[in-house]
Amino acid sequence: MARKVYEVHYRLKNAAGEVVDTSIGGEPLIFLEGAGQVVPGLEQAVAGRAIGDALDVRIPPELGYGRRNPELVQRVPVSQFDDVEEVRAGMIFQTKSGVESQVVRVLAVEGDEAVVDANHPLAGLVLHFELQIYNVREATAEEERLGRPLR
Repeated sequence: MARKVYEVHYRLKNAAGEVVDTSIGGEPLIFLEGAGQVVPGLEQAVAGRAIGDALDVRIPPELGYGRRNPELVQRVPVSQFDDVEEVRAGMIFQTKSGVESQVVRVLAVEGDEAVVDANHPLAGLVLHFELQIYNVREATAEEERLGRPLR
């Protein structure tokens, strides 16, 4: 049995009810069921749903971006930030360690050290989604082979 391709419009809200991300007014989010393209809780929420379904979903951290990992907060020498004149709190950098790349956010600069956080910005948070199922269809053989939707 072929997996499904889902197209959804969404609003992601924070705990205060403020919209922090949305597809409304833009392209829908398109993903292949079981391909790991969205957080598990979002995939579980739309499974078996039909075009036109509207959902309000609360996704716990375990089914979202995971719990915050304190080991991903580290101190590094400011000198490691090549070609950056002044490292400041709030800056975001992509780092490379071997073949792995990682996004880190600078939390603070203390003397010649920066405190960086490699946790996803939404780690540890309950995700509040308003979803509208825009389209559901069976994946094509090519999409199954590639592991992603072609559109």
